[in-house]
Amino acid sequence: MTSELVTAPEAGTVGPSRSADVAHAVAPSDPRLDAWRSFVHAHARLTRRLDEELQAAHRLSLAEYDALLQLANAPGRRLRMSALADRVLLSRSGITRLVDRLVAAGMVERTTCTTDARGAEAALTAAGLDRLRAASATHLDGVGRLFLDVVTAEERDVLTRAFGRVLDNVGRDVNTADCAPGAGTD
Repeated sequence: MTSELVTAPEAGTVGPSRSADVAHAVAPSDPRLDAWRSFVHAHARLTRRLDEELQAAHRLSLAEYDALLQLANAPGRRLRMSALADRVLLSRSGITRLVDRLVAAGMVERTTCTTDARGAEAALTAAGLDRLRAASATHLDGVGRLFLDVVTAEERDVLTRAFGRVLDNVGRDVNTADCAPGAGTD
């Protein structure tokens, strides 16, 4: 699939060029896009607010909080850098900069894989776990006020099913590479 825009003559729509069936192109005026636009705007505003609240109360960004949470939930409270990048949804260079900040703050240690010296891991420190625990109340309060209290249980069930289907469609793959020999390098 290319990123060129084409007009589908039979539908009069503009959308991404496809090598097959242009009839499925989505027009910018398609009312189904309202759900997409609402999702994108809600996600952006929610994450911005949650980030602001964590910054104000704990001098911790939402991405830093998420990285600490991913490490806390990992076996041995450590993850290969590539796995952490996938779980936090950052590029390899982005996770490197984020981990560098966490290392400088004493919340994470960068270590060599115990079973594969070519790989690098991020390991949660006791100080990092303490910061995560302190920030969790702020974060969960924000999620509660800004999302859970606003969306009914029925709506949450619908969202869970809908986003589950989206994840199934795009792939749920999360890098779970460990530091076993031959697992790759970071």
